[in-house]
Amino acid sequence: MDLLPIRRAILSVTDKTGLEDFARFLTENGVELFSTGGTRKMLLDAGLPVASVSDVTGFPEIMNGRVKTLHPHIHAGVLADKDNPEHMDTLSELGLAPFDLICVNLYDFARAASQGLDLKAAVEQIDIGGPTMLRAAAKNFHSILVAPGVEHYDRIIDDLKANDMKVSLPLRKDMACETFAKTSEYDAMITSYLGSKNA
Repeated sequence: MDLLPIRRAILSVTDKTGLEDFARFLTENGVELFSTGGTRKMLLDAGLPVASVSDVTGFPEIMNGRVKTLHPHIHAGVLADKDNPEHMDTLSELGLAPFDLICVNLYDFARAASQGLDLKAAVEQIDIGGPTMLRAAAKNFHSILVAPGVEHYDRIIDDLKANDMKVSLPLRKDMACETFAKTSEYDAMITSYLGSKNA
């Protein structure tokens, strides 16, 4: 689809710069927000309506936040091809709904690595759920918009305003490219760090 309506979004970010304004724009235009942990708390404190990802999964965040978005109820909604009737029927049969926007930025592993933490402590700062959601949404850009960094919020808002709260395919494709570049850089940084350390 050339223009994709934005109705349901997951926001889960480490860098919260500009997020309140971005989220407020979305809610004021009828977008239902879902979030996790500190991001959700920040949005609630700002007076914005935001449900918990646990409301979708029916499962609490566990293992100090290691497992929260890694769940089929999340990834089915992210990876569903909206042009494929079988995918949409599957969601309906399972009582699930597709997502239209994934806004994620990653744990700041570079900062953790620069702090001289021991290897086990540094490894805790390796993001798993974030890259997984980003890559899933980027793969499925024909059916979902991915926002991999704060620097893209204004462009996304402009595109949505220009298209009556629908997002264009060229923007979705560009954001997918940006996402794969970011996750590749992130993996390369972790590879370099781990390769330089003794077990």
